[in-house]
Amino acid sequence: MKIGIIGVGLIGGSLAMSARQHIPDVMIYGSNRSKKNLDKSLEMGLIDFALKKQDLKLMDVVLLTIPVDVSISKLLDLLDDINDNTLVIDFGSTKSAICDAVALHSKRGQFLATHPIAGTEYSGPSAALPDLFFNKVQILCETEKTRPDLFEWAQDWFKKMGMNLREMDPIEHDQHIAYVSHLSHISSYMLGKTVIEKENDEATIFDMAGSGFASTVRLAKSSPNMWIPIFKQNKLNITETLKEYINNLNHFKSLLEAERYDELYNQIKDINNIDQILDGIANKTNNKNGK
Repeated sequence: MKIGIIGVGLIGGSLAMSARQHIPDVMIYGSNRSKKNLDKSLEMGLIDFALKKQDLKLMDVVLLTIPVDVSISKLLDLLDDINDNTLVIDFGSTKSAICDAVALHSKRGQFLATHPIAGTEYSGPSAALPDLFFNKVQILCETEKTRPDLFEWAQDWFKKMGMNLREMDPIEHDQHIAYVSHLSHISSYMLGKTVIEKENDEATIFDMAGSGFASTVRLAKSSPNMWIPIFKQNKLNITETLKEYINNLNHFKSLLEAERYDELYNQIKDINNIDQILDGIANKTNNKNGK
């Protein structure tokens, strides 16, 4: 089997590692807009060959793992260049725009829209991990529009990776992901910005910052090359989410200023219940994997 990967970074490189683990006799072709990263992918053995335009007709599967602002135009070009049995899988963090863009294409049946809820704050092929997708949720959108035989192959591969599959409408996906992913990154960026602007003496930050601060701002190391396009494409959902978040911050501030500590205590006590939700997610995931 021949697999092409457009964008061999954290996600693309990790998919390459997974393909070598679970797909017999696989040959992997890859491309990257950075020659340095492409060379690194070849050096690490993530890919076997650099992917050229003329190779696309030979691919059985093409994985699209590039920033969402360029993925739509790239996808439409790919669908024009592939053969009649190639499957193209998108792994981007927003789904509505790309699903709308491909809706009327003659090869719509050869496309599968997905979003793995997996990643780290690092980027590039050196950040790739062989078990990045194990025990993670894989969102699948509009699977009824993907050709059944191609969808069955993808589904089987995702299950071999140890992923938990969840089907979701693209609009619903973008609304929910604004809360659980995009807002988390914005909060981390803004906390980092606030501290950097306030604490000019970096030694003071290092001396006083504990593991809580480190874990909260971890996402602030995420690349703007990936995240600005996501914020742009999901702007409407993110702005609605930010309104609610800012309202909650302002309410917290007003309670603190008014010295209404009992109300603050009760509010935080209620928020502590999120631990039960997180434990439930962990238990559900472990049960699915037989643990």
